[in-house]
Amino acid sequence: ERILEDIKTAMKNKNQERVEALRFLNSAIKNKEIEIRPNAISDQDVVLVIQKSVKQRSESIEQYKSANRQDLVDKEQSELNILKEYLPQMLSDSELKKVVEEVVASVGATSVKEMGKVMKAAQEKTQGRADNKLLSQFIKEKLGN
Repeated sequence: ERILEDIKTAMKNKNQERVEALRFLNSAIKNKEIEIRPNAISDQDVVLVIQKSVKQRSESIEQYKSANRQDLVDKEQSELNILKEYLPQMLSDSELKKVVEEVVASVGATSVKEMGKVMKAAQEKTQGRADNKLLSQFIKEKLGN
């Protein structure tokens, strides 16, 4: 609902770049909604769609940088900034380490072999408020010791 309202506002303000980014996001959310029918789309599903879009933008930026296409880097970066406004506040490194410690203790994991079990529980606990790469790194550090 917020995204639709923001599209209308951006259209009124003639902010074409924001309109395009939000329409793309809205389209991705609609596709996810169709994909999971007959179930209703949850806030968590929407966050996952936004995270996927953010990840795609980040990867595109890296590719454009290596191709020396600064014009496309700037465009993707501005869209990335718009999309990040709709993500929940990310956990800090210290908060993330605390979550990892709690999850490792609750799961009873003692070695890196149990990484998958810990990762799944940690992802559920963070609910999209953590970068999975960083989460994985902290879990490996914790289980490696």
